[in-house]
Amino acid sequence: MNQNKQFSIVIAGGGSTYTAGIVMMLLENAERFPLRALKLYDLDEERQATIAEAIAIELKEKAPAIDFTWTTDPQTAFTDVDFCFAHIRSGGYKMREQDEKIPLKHHVVGQETCGPGGIAYGMRSIGDIIELIDFMEKYSPDCWMLNYSNPASIVAEACRRLRPDAKILNICDMPVGTQRRMSQIIGLQPKDLEVRYFGMNHFGWWTSIKDKAGNEYLPYVAHHGYLTQIEVDTQHMDASWQATHKKAQDLLAVDPHYLPNTYLKYYLYPDYVVAHSDPDYTRANEVEDGREKRVFSAAQKIIDTGTSDVGSFPIDSHASFIVDLACAIAFNTHERMLLIVENNGAVANIDDDIMVEVPCIVGKDGAEPLTQGKIPMFQRGMILNQAMVEKLVVDAWINHDYQELWQALTLSKTLPSAQVAKEVLDDLIESNREYWPELKHDEHEVHLISESAVSEI
Repeated sequence: MNQNKQFSIVIAGGGSTYTAGIVMMLLENAERFPLRALKLYDLDEERQATIAEAIAIELKEKAPAIDFTWTTDPQTAFTDVDFCFAHIRSGGYKMREQDEKIPLKHHVVGQETCGPGGIAYGMRSIGDIIELIDFMEKYSPDCWMLNYSNPASIVAEACRRLRPDAKILNICDMPVGTQRRMSQIIGLQPKDLEVRYFGMNHFGWWTSIKDKAGNEYLPYVAHHGYLTQIEVDTQHMDASWQATHKKAQDLLAVDPHYLPNTYLKYYLYPDYVVAHSDPDYTRANEVEDGREKRVFSAAQKIIDTGTSDVGSFPIDSHASFIVDLACAIAFNTHERMLLIVENNGAVANIDDDIMVEVPCIVGKDGAEPLTQGKIPMFQRGMILNQAMVEKLVVDAWINHDYQELWQALTLSKTLPSAQVAKEVLDDLIESNREYWPELKHDEHEVHLISESAVSEI
């Protein structure tokens, strides 16, 4: 792509609370990533319209030359686009709440991307992401999809299996947000840091945090944890996130040599998480009462007054990341970024077909992972276990297989037994009938013996 080109973008998930922030970031970066057209695409017409109408006012005032439209029609959305930024939420917040509250009813971790909730979300997301890829390839075959729809690791595994040749990069804002926190603690800018990291999405470890001169800061950051009094971004300053950052010190106690992704608390301390969770008010409720209200109130205020002078939208860490990634592909910058890619030797002592999250060099042909070498036995065991959970989830979706999904839940470190896994699964099936493929039971399925029967044996 030449340096003078103007780009056309579709944001899939146009009604998301993150969409306006992405548009604001695009406007801030108009010189290095100029737009000729911007489209929003969402199946929820009413929700998208509120965000879109506010954005239309912003663009009329700040960038009237950009052709801006929004639609629920895939052909209109995906025709003549260079990039698709995808951040869909299959089932919306209504189903996120179920993902969190159903497991907690069984005294099991209830979280959006980890454990049973993440598996349920993954079963909803796979088909929707594959559908977006197919729209993109049909109407704009040269388009790149930059996908950060959750649960990113399960989605990435499904894309690897079902659309292996698709021009898609699976990304996550979590490492970027953490790197911003690290930079605040150290006193540098995020791009002044060069990190080494290995693992899977929401399941990894930093092994090095250096500045451009080669000075190592990992022990310094480990001593301080991820806590900062400066508001790095609104998403990760909520009470639940602050509690997560504090728990990082206990994660470090398990292996003080590497700095853990904070999501590892759900796998290493699931009992603690459950004990400190409110089954009646989860993260989904916190987001609805916080970010959801803030963004939609701001949008409505702009619409009602007809001007953006009354306020604007926050730019989150993932907004800046996705623009950087688009620039790296568009202009072949070979920027170093953390991405979710097929392993193929990047981590030497795990399977090649595991989708890992590692530093990559990004250019016009996509991402080239950097070799991280062999990893220690503890981390290797954790990753192999979690990878098999996610592969079983994708198997279950492809095969419509109850047994494979039960096995996935049983294998997860967030559940205590096959019995509890089955109980949680059966409740999740009931909740997700509108979204999941219908699961087939093996004709030789063994029915579990009840506790009373066991006590009599």
